[in-house]
Amino acid sequence: MNQDNIRPGEVDFVVNGVKLHAEVSGSGAPLLLMHGWGCDHTTVRSIAATAALTNRVYNIDFPGFGASPEPDEVWGVEEYTALVEAFARQEGLELPVLVGHSFGGRVAILMASRTPVSKVVLVDAAGIKPRRSLAYYYKVYSFKAAKRLAYLLLGKERAAKHIEAMRARRGSSDYSQASPKMRAIMSKVVNQDLTDRLSLIKAPTLLIWGENDTATPVADARKMAKLIPDAGLVSFTGGGHYSFLDNPAQFRAVLSSFLNSSN
Repeated sequence: MNQDNIRPGEVDFVVNGVKLHAEVSGSGAPLLLMHGWGCDHTTVRSIAATAALTNRVYNIDFPGFGASPEPDEVWGVEEYTALVEAFARQEGLELPVLVGHSFGGRVAILMASRTPVSKVVLVDAAGIKPRRSLAYYYKVYSFKAAKRLAYLLLGKERAAKHIEAMRARRGSSDYSQASPKMRAIMSKVVNQDLTDRLSLIKAPTLLIWGENDTATPVADARKMAKLIPDAGLVSFTGGGHYSFLDNPAQFRAVLSSFLNSSN
């Protein structure tokens, strides 16, 4: 399909039988914009507005977020990436620019490591398995012990309700607010380490980070920049995990410069 035939605005695509919602804007070379976990295309609209000055932007809702229904099965990064790749092929989006925030960065990393793309922008991106503290392991193992005890003392049905309540109390807000299927997906994708894919990214790559990001620390960005052959890192003092919202003017300037560059 010729991308110029798609009118700007909210569009529902069907890719391999899966509904994929996107907001289309701008004109020029194709750019795929991918949001973070627990968000949707509206969260990154400010990025889309900047990118639309130079590119045809497809600001997608991943399945399970926004207006895209949940997947039928428990997906991992592979399934999300395969869908975006199929979408690009279906719509004739050759050598797209990939822009991924947080979880969207995971998809951008995997896709760029095996699919021809023109540029990559990783914004406070996930992809490197986080180092776990003793407190984390204590929480995990104590939960496993409590789970086993619950089944012994309460029986299957009562134990299942008790365990779900424990998960909701102990888990992150993203986890507690998600459906059971999306919780399973979150658990799967969080533990997928994409470090070995970074050196396979051949496209020019820009990393934009908040120095105070606690979800995906700037140390991860430095590691990514070191492993990706053609990468540069820009970090914002005082910025957090949503660096594009914390430092909007600086973010716009940096992104625009990169998208307008010839390399």
